[in-house]
Amino acid sequence: MNAESAGAVKFRVERDVLAEAVTWATKSLPQRPAVPVLTGILITADPAGSVQLSVFDYEVSSRVEIAAEVEAPGTLLVSGRLLADIAKALPNQPVTLERNGSKVDLTCGSSRFSLMTMPVDEYPALPTVPETSGVVSAGEFSHAVSQVSIATSRDETLPILTSVRVEIEGDTVTLLATDRYRLAVREFHWNPRTPDISATALVRGRTLADAAKAMGGDVEIALAESGGKDMLAFSSSGRITTSLLVEGDYPKVRSLFPKDVPIHAVLETAALREAVRRVSLVAERNTPIKFEFADGALTLRAGAGDDAQASESLPVEITGEDITTGFNPGFISEGLAAIDSPFVRFSMTEPKKPVVISGQQEIDGEYDSSYRYLLMPIIRF
Repeated sequence: MNAESAGAVKFRVERDVLAEAVTWATKSLPQRPAVPVLTGILITADPAGSVQLSVFDYEVSSRVEIAAEVEAPGTLLVSGRLLADIAKALPNQPVTLERNGSKVDLTCGSSRFSLMTMPVDEYPALPTVPETSGVVSAGEFSHAVSQVSIATSRDETLPILTSVRVEIEGDTVTLLATDRYRLAVREFHWNPRTPDISATALVRGRTLADAAKAMGGDVEIALAESGGKDMLAFSSSGRITTSLLVEGDYPKVRSLFPKDVPIHAVLETAALREAVRRVSLVAERNTPIKFEFADGALTLRAGAGDDAQASESLPVEITGEDITTGFNPGFISEGLAAIDSPFVRFSMTEPKKPVVISGQQEIDGEYDSSYRYLLMPIIRF
């Protein structure tokens, strides 16, 4: 441990600033750490008047810099989750942290806490942040990630499917995610540092989602090698997230999109969302909602036999023949929630074949192909 790390660290910071920063950083703390020090949050006070809070588990790192009155610079390592819980519970007054031997004293108004420190020299060195590959607005980035991340798998035994595939070609970025039952694809434009950039990467869906939610202003995205390993980094508003890439071959999911689609149905997005929400109330776990497209109407049905039942009809513009299919209530609800156009478009081939859901500005207008949500039907009627 160097002299600065062992010195008498002391700084003062606003309570809300500390709580927000610690809460964000500790979201990436590992659930099952390889070594105890990985449960800690590294606190580095700079004499220039800033404090950096860092979390790293050898794969994902989170760093945030906040303004503070630094009286004595240095580095501390304390329990991340404990500090987060304490920071959120403090009164709305300035907070002072000061090293006191092997402990850290935290003072806020009349509240006093004493936390044990961990050995800083046992904490892994933080990864070097690669140079920026391109920039995108935080709003565009966050929205795109939220639309795609709903389709990532929750099954940790299949790490490839818990990730999002990032494809970069010039000024276009494409995000893809699938859990085998659905597929979400979103394209957006960014400002690349190199116009002819071409790259692909697999990044953990949860890491990507957490990073996107916390960004503001412009987001700098970096895809490069750091320390001998491929890495993706996101930087914005004093917050930095880095993640090693997931290794493996992503399934060739683009082939799932049908080439010829003879049936199209367009209806109001908000009305369909609400109808699905109501009808889903009687749908048993893992039983589908029936979608009947016929005679200028979509009729939703759920429940059967002696169980509770529900139905609701909505006007729809149909091109092609009538069709009846069915969807998992949760999957169709999440897909509709990701559509931000006034109208939603269903593109279908056969009752048991995948359905492509996308947005459309008006009944007779062009549909928005920047976001497509492909969903496998469930036929159990």
